[in-house]
Amino acid sequence: MKIERMTAADFAELATWRYEPPYAFYDGDQEEPLDPERFFAARADGGEVIGFYYYEPNGDVLDYGLGLRPDLTGRALGLDFFRSGLEFGHEQYRPSLIRLHVAAFNERAIKVYERAGFREVGRHVRSFERWGDVEYITMDEQR
Repeated sequence: MKIERMTAADFAELATWRYEPPYAFYDGDQEEPLDPERFFAARADGGEVIGFYYYEPNGDVLDYGLGLRPDLTGRALGLDFFRSGLEFGHEQYRPSLIRLHVAAFNERAIKVYERAGFREVGRHVRSFERWGDVEYITMDEQR
């Protein structure tokens, strides 16, 4: 797998991604990225986008986000995909801590993050025009 900055074509492809409920919350057409320079495409050996990573440095803390292409979810690829992005984030940004925020209903992702060594450190609610109030869990990497 190769990780590189996302292009306009990558963002256009991402906008077509559709997940099965309840994961439709993550469909690619929800919001325009405010900071596209923080997004990186994960490409298979043939060059096709298999997912994306998002990194937002906040002092010595790195906020980490990701998404696996919908047709690849539920196939036991999540942990390896997650760890690849985590390693890339450590190498590129050298943070003292990596943090992520995940919708509380996304138990599938939470299990992956816990297996990778992340633990819940807090919760907050974010409001969306389309989805209403959504509870998020904040998780920190335990090293």
